[in-house]
Amino acid sequence: MSRPIYQPNPEFATNARIKSMDEYHALVKKSHDDYEGFWADYAKAKIDWFKPFDTVLDESNTPFVKWFDGGQLNVAHQCIDRHLDTRKNKTAILFEGDRGDVQTISYWELYKNVNRFANLLKEDFGVQKGDRVIIYMPMIPEASYAMLACARIGAIHSIVFGGFSAEALRDRILDADAKVVITADGAYRKGKPYMLKPVVDEAVEGDSPVEKVLVVQRNHEEVTWKAGRDYSYNEMIEDKSTSCVSEPMESEDPLFLLYTSGSTGKPKGVQHNTAGYILWAQMTMEWVFDVKENDTFWCTADIGWITGHTYIVYGPLAMGATTLMFEGVITYPDAGRPWAMVQKHRINQFYTAPTAIRVLHKMGEDEPSKYDLSSLKVLGTVGEPIDPPAWEWYYEAVGQSKCAIVDTYWQTETGGHIISPLPGATPIKPACATLPLPVLSQRYLTLRRAKK
Repeated sequence: MSRPIYQPNPEFATNARIKSMDEYHALVKKSHDDYEGFWADYAKAKIDWFKPFDTVLDESNTPFVKWFDGGQLNVAHQCIDRHLDTRKNKTAILFEGDRGDVQTISYWELYKNVNRFANLLKEDFGVQKGDRVIIYMPMIPEASYAMLACARIGAIHSIVFGGFSAEALRDRILDADAKVVITADGAYRKGKPYMLKPVVDEAVEGDSPVEKVLVVQRNHEEVTWKAGRDYSYNEMIEDKSTSCVSEPMESEDPLFLLYTSGSTGKPKGVQHNTAGYILWAQMTMEWVFDVKENDTFWCTADIGWITGHTYIVYGPLAMGATTLMFEGVITYPDAGRPWAMVQKHRINQFYTAPTAIRVLHKMGEDEPSKYDLSSLKVLGTVGEPIDPPAWEWYYEAVGQSKCAIVDTYWQTETGGHIISPLPGATPIKPACATLPLPVLSQRYLTLRRAKK
């Protein structure tokens, strides 16, 4: 059965960054005609460089290419410091816990919290540029502070999903040769506490490179403390300075390590470097979600996955947006939870997985109609193909037949979207990711075809 083609909402398209397919094709043509000039212009406009880059793209040692060689920057500075003159009091992170507890963290508060965390890592744990730090955390603000603190001092973080076993955690600790693990006593799930610290204890038993374990107290359940190894974040952070100079990082310096999900084979460790990653994170936030200055963006992923890295922390903060961070399960206490949160926080862009959409549809087909969802502008899907019936319910019941659905195709290795509709421009067919973003140079595509 053929399915209809949905055109962009004309009212939305009027104010979108990319308003038509003509503009999309012009953007792609520009990227093909002058690939290096195209990305040089965006890099200069979007990144606050400490030192300008000398070359845009060095392909002399393909496939080990270098982007923006000679340039220096810092991702924490990109995500926080550069916003302080104009967005100091703007909400950077809006946190809602599993139990409904809410924190509103401004860019100024984020700056101070990240600096305290960075100083703790440097002064008390001896973490230096290039050291690897494992983060095994629940979805709480301190997880984002830890990521950005590592970025500020040049440490390389490797986040391990908080649901993984001690064995999986240990494998990643050994692979990274990590000297520090940042974790929490536990967190909350469906209104009940669960534990993380005991998993860390098991993972670092015996011969391990880990020297220090930093524990954030979240659920305040009883845990075992090992003297000389385990330290309380809550106790140590209070006397730390709120000032910390950002470490100048080369464009190709590693930012983080992250493992693929393992859905298509054995998990693979991926390294993302500094400049290219943060530029692409910011550009896809602007192109695909069309986030504007006063918007509130909610990605329901976990920071243990690339989606959480790019579209909860780095992408939204790099562009100066407000990002919602959620601890818990979106179907708890019922299938109305996400729509109640959209109403309460006036969410403008909502990004989740097709599995979640299907569950919400099954558990609460009529739930969206009970809430005011008029703030929504763009709906997104990520992580797997979406089936047409789920797409249509999402479009009609949640988006009220006015919100574009950006069905994003990408992977851990790309760091951000590579195929997606643009909400103000692309005609959309249900369950179709549509067209590529201007990612690859025509020269690169030509070389690949020639080799085949």
